[in-house]
Amino acid sequence: VQLVESGGGLVQAGGSLRLSCVSSGFTFSSYIMRWHRQAPGKERELVASIGLSGDTPHYVDSVKGRFIISRDNAKGTIYLQMNSLKPEDTALYYCNAYSILTRGTWWGQGTQVTVSS
Repeated sequence: VQLVESGGGLVQAGGSLRLSCVSSGFTFSSYIMRWHRQAPGKERELVASIGLSGDTPHYVDSVKGRFIISRDNAKGTIYLQMNSLKPEDTALYYCNAYSILTRGTWWGQGTQVTVSS
C-alpha cells in the first residue's frame, strides 16, 4: 500500500497550491479519503474529508471557503485545492485513507506547505 503526496511548496500569503495524493495497493474507491496537517509543536488535525463517491466533503472551520477536496476514483487520486493561503496554513500535509468496513487506515509521508507573510 502506498499513498504519495505531492504539490507542496513555498507560497506567499494569498496564493494557491494544489496538493495531490496518488494511491496504490488497495481498493481506493472503498476508502474515505482525508487530508490532515501538522504544524510544528501542534497536534495533527483533520483538514478535509471526502466520501467514497466524491460526495459529502467536510472541512475544518478554518479552511472552509478556501480549500476544496476532490477525488478521482479512476486514477486513485485525491486533491486539495488550497486558495487564499495564510501563514497559519503552514504545516506538513498528510493524505489518509480510512475504511469504515474494516477500520483499516493508511497514511502518506506528507508534503510540506509553507506560507510566507
